[in-house]
Amino acid sequence: MTFLPPPGAPHEPPGSTVLALPPEIDFCNAPGLLPLVLEAAGRRPGAEPLRLLVLDLTGTVFMDSQGVRLLDEVRHRLPGRVRLRLVATPHGVPSRVLELSGLRRDIPVHDNVPEALGRAGGAVA
Repeated sequence: MTFLPPPGAPHEPPGSTVLALPPEIDFCNAPGLLPLVLEAAGRRPGAEPLRLLVLDLTGTVFMDSQGVRLLDEVRHRLPGRVRLRLVATPHGVPSRVLELSGLRRDIPVHDNVPEALGRAGGAVA
């Protein structure tokens, strides 16, 4: 029997993974997050290969330069076939940090998870 998500709840399309990042990303936890993110992105038993990784920063209320470094490292370490997208509330701290650091130009940032996943339909840009 297959259980479907409740109506309106975001779901991960085949080939996609959504990971929520912690409330704070700084020098204390950023180095430990990198292997966890890469492991979660690679762990897909019985699923089709990963094509889209969405990192959800909507619950993140503090992020310093180590958060930027973490996201950049994830971007560079993902296999070439995998696209990375971020989700950050428009007026939140992560959104501002991504803007100031210039990383927003390199990684697409969306306002919510369904938007980030919705653009994954068909060809992933």
